Amino acid sequence: MSDPTPTTPTAKVLVVDDHAAARRSVADVLSCAGYAVEQCASAVEALAHMRDREPDVVVTDLQMPGMNGLEFIEEIGRRGHACQVLMITAHASVQTAVDAMRVGAFDYLEKPFDVDRLEASVARAAKRRAIADVGDAAPRILGESPAMRRLLDQIALIAPTDETVLVCGESGVGKELIAQTMHSLSRRADGPMVGVNCPVLSEQLAESELFGHRKGAFTGADADRVGRFEAARGGTILLDEVTEIRPHLQAKLLRVLQERMFEKVGSSEATPLDARVIAATNRRLEEEVRARRFREDLYYRLAVVPITAPPLRDRGEDVLLLAEHFAAQAAARLGRDRRLSDPTRDLLMTYHWPGNVRELQNIITRACVLSESDDICADLIRPWLGPVAEQAPSPPSPTTPTADKTLASDRTLAEVEREVILATLGRNDGHRARTAAALGIGVRTLSGKLRDYGVPPGEKQLARSA
Repeated sequence: MSDPTPTTPTAKVLVVDDHAAARRSVADVLSCAGYAVEQCASAVEALAHMRDREPDVVVTDLQMPGMNGLEFIEEIGRRGHACQVLMITAHASVQTAVDAMRVGAFDYLEKPFDVDRLEASVARAAKRRAIADVGDAAPRILGESPAMRRLLDQIALIAPTDETVLVCGESGVGKELIAQTMHSLSRRADGPMVGVNCPVLSEQLAESELFGHRKGAFTGADADRVGRFEAARGGTILLDEVTEIRPHLQAKLLRVLQERMFEKVGSSEATPLDARVIAATNRRLEEEVRARRFREDLYYRLAVVPITAPPLRDRGEDVLLLAEHFAAQAAARLGRDRRLSDPTRDLLMTYHWPGNVRELQNIITRACVLSESDDICADLIRPWLGPVAEQAPSPPSPTTPTADKTLASDRTLAEVEREVILATLGRNDGHRARTAAALGIGVRTLSGKLRDYGVPPGEKQLARSA
């Protein structure tokens, strides 16, 4: 049995199934695990229930009269509910699993379900829901693509610990937002979150900025100063663009991380470090170490738990989700209605977004300000985009070639996804554009997944034989 204590003790779970015995079975397991569980006998009843009592996690059957599980999940999304949804069904197939993923299911389990797997899946879903519900303490991380789901799962695991974290990723991917989210979900959430923009630290005053100083420590030190590490007491300190720290300061930072103590400039008294350290960089730290621009021992101290934020080009499924979100934000600030036209949505999906989420946000905000109509037209934003790298994906095929295959009860969504992608690639003779169109995803997203599966660029035989 898994740990019966849920990760989020107050997590509320709604179980939806038209079969009373099956519904009670799931509810009993989750109640024993410590969740607050409620039950509904149909999707329609559940939607009415959710108007007044928003659950954190919904566990639903697939085959139900009136509105089935897939339609139920789609309706949950349309109504703006932030809960995570698990689907349980006795009618398991690869096609059903793919459909469940496409409408936004968090996970997919087969009846008769394994109790440990059910508990583990609900625990992960509750963590994911907590990330989406950190409120004003940190902006919400948006994303339903597989790359973002993996990232959110990592954040949920890492956040409750006090270990040093290294967040890597290109400029504009949201590294600071990741750090804010980890702080908000940590045991230090009630403490301060202190940021340090390392590139702007002056060589002369960097130590004073980080560690503080005593009055009279140097010319102009007319009073004691609290440094950033001390200001972060009880909370989290973010060292943004940590590779820009100068060599002499790297040695001092290494000592702080090793000894969990620091000294103010002009003082020999050691002050305990009481802050979680998160570092962020848009560079490849391993290359910086090889080039001797960054200390290898400091790298290992910072990269206790490394995490990489995916670029937007590998998050094709999230582009429109983010664009709609930014448009709604801008419209609210402007007091106007703003919508993305269909041609605009298509255009956004063809662009490779070298500036990542920051570039997308800037373009959508600019369009909302400059648009003369409520509908943002493609002609307005086209001049702001660089060369379009690839065509938008075609609509997904209505059927999947492997739809008749039965899912084994121990298969995960990731395993099913891998099988479907490789099978579709093989049926398209390794042609990635046709494969992406058949799957309803972008070519870059497909390439990223194939890279994860160990399929080299241009490789066909591996895809056929997988």
